[in-house]
Amino acid sequence: MNKRFPSLKNALLTVAKRPMPGRTKTRLTPPLSPAQAAALYECFLQDTLDLMRRVPQTQPVIAYLPQEAETYFTELAPDFESILQQGQALGARLDNALTHYLQLGYKHVAIMNSDSPTLPADYLAAAFEALAGEADVVLGPSDDGGYYLIGLKRPAPRLLREVQMSTSTVTADTLTLAAKEGLRVKLLPAWYDVDDAEALVRLSTEIAQVPADVARHTRTFFALNQEILGAIETSQ
Repeated sequence: MNKRFPSLKNALLTVAKRPMPGRTKTRLTPPLSPAQAAALYECFLQDTLDLMRRVPQTQPVIAYLPQEAETYFTELAPDFESILQQGQALGARLDNALTHYLQLGYKHVAIMNSDSPTLPADYLAAAFEALAGEADVVLGPSDDGGYYLIGLKRPAPRLLREVQMSTSTVTADTLTLAAKEGLRVKLLPAWYDVDDAEALVRLSTEIAQVPADVARHTRTFFALNQEILGAIETSQ
């Protein structure tokens, strides 16, 4: 692809870290061991990549950390582009990644999390439909007050750099700033991140009820770790 003149209008990024025991999904340890938490996150990541592949006419991208993980992600998803996350704070990293792809010439760019493995792919397609319409910003709110996706059609650094991330008011604060900036926002249906034991039980219950092709990697992890999940459910 010509980096200056992309053949596609849309780019969809996911923020990802290389799974490493003791550094990945630490809020799930306990009840999981560090190795189990890292293995589960790798399943989340693989399922996220599968979701992204289902969005038509869109360039998929992994925005990764740490710097030395480039080979890992290239081998994991050779059909994806990859970009190193740049910046100290999460908001700065999101802004840098979104702005980079907008400056490459993409008309609509969205960035999503990598720990919502059952997120409907239709929600991702709807994000780009909104940006192709009247919306300047699209947000996918999470149940915890954050968001699983933000999409833009032009850079909007204040929305990312002036909002304190990882709080229960991220979406509300982003909406307030968007209003001050005169930006039109489209909200996607709410979903959830898997960050703690309660969400893990919710995910396990959901996977047992949805078609077998949904979150297939995470489903395999659950099938191989039934005793652990049973203990977690009992403790809730």
